[in-house]
Amino acid sequence: MPKSPRYRRVLLKLSGEGLMGGFGFDFDTLGGVASEIKAVIGMGVQVSLVIGGGNILRGGMAEAGGLERAGADYMGMLATVINALALQNALERQGVETRVQSAIQITAVCEPYIRRRAIRHMEKGRVVIFAAGTGNPFFTTDTAAALRSVEMGCDALLKATQVDGVYSADPKKDSSAERFDRLSYQEVLTRDLRVMDASAVVLARDNKVPILVFSLHNPGAFGEVVTGGGTYTMIG
Repeated sequence: MPKSPRYRRVLLKLSGEGLMGGFGFDFDTLGGVASEIKAVIGMGVQVSLVIGGGNILRGGMAEAGGLERAGADYMGMLATVINALALQNALERQGVETRVQSAIQITAVCEPYIRRRAIRHMEKGRVVIFAAGTGNPFFTTDTAAALRSVEMGCDALLKATQVDGVYSADPKKDSSAERFDRLSYQEVLTRDLRVMDASAVVLARDNKVPILVFSLHNPGAFGEVVTGGGTYTMIG
């Protein structure tokens, strides 16, 4: 008998690099992520997402190349809109109704961010993808994910990474890195584990939103974590 979901409404945070791979789009990866989300929607879970834009452009990288920081960050926000539209297409090809809401108004291609409308979309079983971060420079998509999870009244913020949880160091570079099953918000901040920006962790802590860190590269991982199974690190 299939497990029942532990969470009623969740926000999934995806990185641009992890979702697409390299520069531009990996369409097989897009399709795989869409399948994972479709399976969770099928459990009756309401799903929203925030996607980074690092596969196209990161504000910090553009700044290092000589661009002014605020302008570079706006370019990064536009990159997240491109990723959001790509994932929307992948989801709708699999029959999943999806809406993209952007913190920067681009009404020709997506809706402006309106909190009540986003909640209503999720209540109707639609996936809502939040694009353009917070709409402000100097804030990352991690912070946007924490902010939207609080605004949407999510039961949990799920962050998909390249590894299956939080480690004391990069396990791909340090074979002695310690993996954690559970951490408090304060431990993440004090140990500077950098799984998410400090501002995102503080926002989640202050609003009691648990953060679950897992690897989306494991097929079925999103669905397993939503039911309380699988491998992940719980921050809360």
